[in-house]
Amino acid sequence: MAAESEGTPCWADGTFGDLEGAKRFYGELLGWTYADSMPEYGDYTQAYVDGKAVAALSPPMPGQEAPNAWCLYLASPDAAATTEKIREHGGQVLVEPMRVGDFGTMVLATDPGGAAFGVWQAGTHEGFQARTVPGAFAWAEIYTRDPEKADSFFRSVFGYGVKHLNDDAIDFSLYDLGADPVLGRMKMGEEFPPQVPAHLNVYFGVADCDAAVEKAKSLGAELRSGPMTIPFGRFASLTDPQGAVFSLFDPTTTGGEKPDVTDRS
Repeated sequence: MAAESEGTPCWADGTFGDLEGAKRFYGELLGWTYADSMPEYGDYTQAYVDGKAVAALSPPMPGQEAPNAWCLYLASPDAAATTEKIREHGGQVLVEPMRVGDFGTMVLATDPGGAAFGVWQAGTHEGFQARTVPGAFAWAEIYTRDPEKADSFFRSVFGYGVKHLNDDAIDFSLYDLGADPVLGRMKMGEEFPPQVPAHLNVYFGVADCDAAVEKAKSLGAELRSGPMTIPFGRFASLTDPQGAVFSLFDPTTTGGEKPDVTDRS
């Protein structure tokens, strides 16, 4: 598998204070199996669906007070150059380019509105080995209170085309790399309490959204919104038992008309 095009979501990992609890929850919900933890990399633990890598879980680094959360990584052919563009366009670099063995080089950063994300320059680890199938990464959205800055930042850093939905009910954009959208951007409204920060919401595929939601709730998750059917599928947003936000997505259940968009590239 070749390394992904710049700006393509290529990997996701979650940081959890209770690593074994996270493994149980996502294993039961999404059918994940796990490789042995890698103590030389902070007990980083890769998750698999049908033998293909789909995500990873890890505890916080020693001395780090990181929230329990998912992080989405965007592909870059040159992590150092991307880091400079992040700074140039108003983002904050949290972790400078860091070589991770021969796996690749990572960066952690936030956009101008505070939404955290990762950058990954692939080495031997090229990212997701499966997508869109049940249990694998399906989609992601940037939730922000400053949509104009987010659109400008991600367009400038990763070269996205930006198409804005013509819908008075929501402020939503789609980011693309010349073909199908690769990310969404949603404005956070009053339904989000002030203490909820800007963030990236990672969606995992499921065969039946409603059944998966009930399973997640039985395992201790809290339903935040949905399930809801849109022209692209049926989804729901949840908080896992450790407080990490994530979403479930069934692309086979669709409904309604696809919305009109305005190109703002």
